Amino acid sequence: MKVRCWGARGSIPVSGPEYDRYGGDTTCIEIRSKNDALLVIDAGTGIRRLGCQLTEQGRLDLTLLFTHTHWDHVLGLPFFKPLYNPKARIKLYGSPGLQGNIMKLLARVMAPPLFPVPFTALPSKIEGLAWQGESLQLDTLRITRIALSHPNLGAGYRIEEDGKSFVFLTDNELSHHHRGGRSFDEYAAFCQGADLLVHDAEYTPEEYAERRGWGHSDIIDAAKLAKAAGVKVLGLFHHNQERRDEGVDELVRRCREVLSGPGPVPDCLALTQHSSFDL
Repeated sequence: MKVRCWGARGSIPVSGPEYDRYGGDTTCIEIRSKNDALLVIDAGTGIRRLGCQLTEQGRLDLTLLFTHTHWDHVLGLPFFKPLYNPKARIKLYGSPGLQGNIMKLLARVMAPPLFPVPFTALPSKIEGLAWQGESLQLDTLRITRIALSHPNLGAGYRIEEDGKSFVFLTDNELSHHHRGGRSFDEYAAFCQGADLLVHDAEYTPEEYAERRGWGHSDIIDAAKLAKAAGVKVLGLFHHNQERRDEGVDELVRRCREVLSGPGPVPDCLALTQHSSFDL
C-alpha cells in the first residue's frame, strides 16, 4: 500500500515562502493498492495537482471518499481534471448517517452561482454508491470507518492491506464530544497497532484552551492517542493556516517530548503536501 499526501493544511489554502516546506494546499490523500487500485480521500485544493498527474498518466478509474464536506475538504473538487473527461469512471461512496447524502452535498458545492459547471452536467461517469455494512473492499484494500468528533458529523478511515494499516482521522476533536462522535478509548481501539496514524493536531495546548469545541485536537491529545493505540508512526495533520514552517517544526518537537517515556515510542512527523509512505 502506498500513501501520498497532496495537501495537509487546514481551513483555507495559503501561499508564500513561510509555507514552502509543509505546503499550503488543503486535504487530499491518495492511496494505491499493491495492484494499483486508486483510492482518494477528500478533495481539498491538493486534489487539483493530483488530477493533473492522473491526467498525464491516463488514469481514468478511481474511488473517492470524503471525511466530511467543510470547505477545505471540497474546495478543489471543481478543478479536478478527471471530472471533465467523459472516459473517466469515478465511484463515490457516501456514509449517509455520518455525512448526509454526499451526492447532494457535492452538487451544492458546484451549483451556480458558486461555480458555472453544475455537478450534474459533468461528463465523467460518477457512480454514487451506498456504503453497506461496516467495511468496504477495494481490490486488496479493506476500508473501515468511524464517526468523527467534529461539527456537522464526518467519517474517519482505516485502510488495511497484507497486515499493514493506515488510519486517517483529521478534523477529530479528542477532548470534546461532538454529536455522533466516539470516545477516546473507541478511537484508540480503531487505531490499534496502525503502521501510520495521520491525526488532526492543529493546536498547541495553549491555543486549544481558547478553541475548545471547534472540532480540532491539540498535539498532546494526538500524541496520547498514538501512544495508547501503539501505532508505529504518528503524522501530524491539518496545519493551521497561520502556522509557518518553523511553527510546525516546533509542534513536532513538543509532540516527541510527550511520546517519549516507558514502552514503545511512536515516531512522529508532520505531513507535508509531498509526503509519501510505502506500507
